[in-house]
Amino acid sequence: MRIGNSVDFHPFSEDRLLILGGVTIPYSKGLMGVSDADVVLHAIAEAILGALALGDLGCFFKEEDSKDLDSKIILRKVKDMMDNASYKIGNIDVMILLEEPKIEVYIPMMKELIATILDTEFQRISIKATTMEGCGIIGKGEGCMALATVLLDEVVYYGRNSKWHV
Repeated sequence: MRIGNSVDFHPFSEDRLLILGGVTIPYSKGLMGVSDADVVLHAIAEAILGALALGDLGCFFKEEDSKDLDSKIILRKVKDMMDNASYKIGNIDVMILLEEPKIEVYIPMMKELIATILDTEFQRISIKATTMEGCGIIGKGEGCMALATVLLDEVVYYGRNSKWHV
């Protein structure tokens, strides 16, 4: 098994959609970035790359090629790299830090979308959210951050008529 972790932060912007975990959340501001700035999917994708010892997102997604890129595409490409390396998701733990909006009702949708993209079970994904109690950049409502830890299990193939085993 391998473990990776990552953190992603983007500042808020008035003229963007707020997309977290692949889900568009109604809010007056979105996150500024070259892509759709989905801190949740970015942190998960980069944690997977870290567990595979492949570097960071910048190694595979250049800024000049990522304008308005849907982060679900990023996660799908990283999933392909994980598959090619013969690993699968053991579990994912994500913490989202933001003051507003409250996102509790959107977390099951995020988990379902991530589980679908990564071809894993809903129960293997944990997403939590917390505030910074008004402190710092996040506490002042200037941005959003996600931290992700990923455990990957190696997949071993045992012959022509056998199944994959972990």
